[in-house]
Amino acid sequence: MEKQHRNVLVLSGCQATLQTTGATMIAVTGLAGFALATDKSLATVPLTCYVLGSAITTIPASLLMNALGRRAGFQVGTFLGMCGAAVCSLAMYVASFWLLCAGMTVMGMYTAFGKYYRFAAADAAHPDFRAKAISLTLAGGIVGGIFGPEMAKRTTTLFADQVYLGSYLSLILVCLLATLLLTRLDIPKLSDHERQDSGRPLGEIMRQPVFIVALLASMLSYGIMNLMMTSTPLAMRAHDHHFNDAALVLQWHMIGMYGPSFFTGSLIHRFGVLNIILAGIVLLFLCIVLALADTGLLNFWAALFLLGVGWNFMYVGGSALLTECHAPSERAKTQAANDFMIFVTMAISSASSGILLNKSGWQAVNYGSIPFLVLAATATLWLMWQRRAAATACLTQPQRGGGGGGGGGA
Repeated sequence: MEKQHRNVLVLSGCQATLQTTGATMIAVTGLAGFALATDKSLATVPLTCYVLGSAITTIPASLLMNALGRRAGFQVGTFLGMCGAAVCSLAMYVASFWLLCAGMTVMGMYTAFGKYYRFAAADAAHPDFRAKAISLTLAGGIVGGIFGPEMAKRTTTLFADQVYLGSYLSLILVCLLATLLLTRLDIPKLSDHERQDSGRPLGEIMRQPVFIVALLASMLSYGIMNLMMTSTPLAMRAHDHHFNDAALVLQWHMIGMYGPSFFTGSLIHRFGVLNIILAGIVLLFLCIVLALADTGLLNFWAALFLLGVGWNFMYVGGSALLTECHAPSERAKTQAANDFMIFVTMAISSASSGILLNKSGWQAVNYGSIPFLVLAATATLWLMWQRRAAATACLTQPQRGGGGGGGGGA
């Protein structure tokens, strides 16, 4: 097996463990926060702390991996995951809302490291395999999408007197499994020259139209997805749906998020990255239409499934587009800036979800997503226009210079 394929397989397995922890936390943390919080509008604050933990760690995580290498950096992350799960478990045991917030902050730090799995796969892949490497690495998340909600259902009441304690304890073992998988990762460190050469200033990189669209595709897809996903268990509870129904909806949402990754890279190769991003935007619009139409189980299921697929197209597309923006010596700061902005957006959407849902209801959550989809669509169409204009200029330039006299113009 080629090294790049073996690395993708290992990273896909790590993505499966990362998404198992993520799906479990999404399934139980909003409800755990609701159970522990005196003010019920604060129910999603632990999830916001999770995102904030990711945001503050994104840049240090990238710089640490730039210095130590991917494998050592990722193993620092899984150690943090075990610590965070232990703190969350203690929080449920002593019934402390703010200790749960602290534990979720540490879990977010673990996630900040894990979100670089997709870039690690791309860094070690040949240029024509990069989009597929990102896509196939994310495909491992389908295991977590199926297993995570199921694990949440089976461990929620493992300890009768401390609901949700079993769910958080199980995450320690999941992070340990990721640590063991990472021993098989083989990605060479940057050379001394690449580490010392900082490349272009970050501001110059971020002003590129390609970077702007890549960032917006990833940032807004994650923000919208997070806004709706974190609200869903509470919205379903408010509309008298059983916890098992909410777990089923989240399970299919995760399948929608990661199932398409088996072929998203091939679709990008065939139709172009910008067309796939636009397809994702259309799917998110359809998701909102279904969510607004009714609050029955079927509507929640269909809307969250489309939310997952739309996110996949936009996020994989944005991640693949980002690899066009930087040289190897620039990747740490470029990837860090990209993921930092993603997590800031997620933090805002997490904080907004509980407030919007509690004050204005499920419909407000959906309507609030529409302007951001319009922004993503506008930016993507702008880059498509720019690229077509550049391609036209390239086609006409040889005609102007190659005809000798003045007869080749038109």
